[in-house]
Amino acid sequence: MSKINYKELLPKLGPLFGLLLLIVVLTLLNPNFLTVSNLLNVLRQVSISGLIAFGMTFVILTGGIDLSVGSTLALTGAVAASLIASGTDPIIAMGVALVLGLILGAINGIIITKGRVAPFIATLATMTVYRGLTLVYTEGKPVSGLGDSVTFQMFGKGYFLGIPVPVITTILAFIVLYLILHKTNFGRRVYAVGGNEEASKLSGINTDRVKIWVYAITGLLASVSALILTSRLNSAQPTAGESYELDAIAAVVLGGTSLTGGRGWIFGTLVGVLIIGVLNNGMNLIGVSSFFQQVVKGVVILLAVMLDRKKQA
Repeated sequence: MSKINYKELLPKLGPLFGLLLLIVVLTLLNPNFLTVSNLLNVLRQVSISGLIAFGMTFVILTGGIDLSVGSTLALTGAVAASLIASGTDPIIAMGVALVLGLILGAINGIIITKGRVAPFIATLATMTVYRGLTLVYTEGKPVSGLGDSVTFQMFGKGYFLGIPVPVITTILAFIVLYLILHKTNFGRRVYAVGGNEEASKLSGINTDRVKIWVYAITGLLASVSALILTSRLNSAQPTAGESYELDAIAAVVLGGTSLTGGRGWIFGTLVGVLIIGVLNNGMNLIGVSSFFQQVVKGVVILLAVMLDRKKQA
């Protein structure tokens, strides 16, 4: 049996200790925070950002970035909503949205790998393109009239055994992605590409293929988030997903994944998502101004990045 390396484990658990401390402080400030209904509300709220952040973890581990996830969410949500509104079976509409998200993500990967464009520039461009396509497709108007399909309504607003379906979806996605990232050859290649791309190429890894799949997975997860949001609102907004990429990146960094790639884990991202969700919810409960909340979140993110830089020094 291999020994546990506590020197490596303890720093990785730092975000978890921070989350627990935050929960204790917020509970002392407002006992209503720790109620079952409020905790379920927090989990429901972070389900959308959590799925996007899981995909962003794969991207950042390869040393990349994806600024287009919010626009991907908006476009895939609009397509699904318009299909349902026109009478298409909701299952088929959801399937189309998922395939579209996968394709949009793969396009990012192809531009980056085959076009040799830096991830920041490539996804900044596609962020604008995808948002523009959403506005053209919807004519800048919300897509409503989605009917009352039980299947579609359950996806965003339903419960199973007292747990919101979006929370269950996020947990299942986390388990699958954890196994892919930490228990498969593909996951090991993701870490290898982020750690040293040139060495990975020399060892026989098809780095372009790995990157394309990483961005495709991220696009797919953004489309799952789109379906949850569209179901919850029973409509699709052309402005949906704005700034979601920032929250996703923040959650990944808070969870301990290095922005330079090759180091981090998806459990840390889950903790990072919960830190942001708990912080937002707790500040609302204790009456902190929504304007000041942005300041607090920005400071927390800055501290996390500075800590990451210190670790690398």
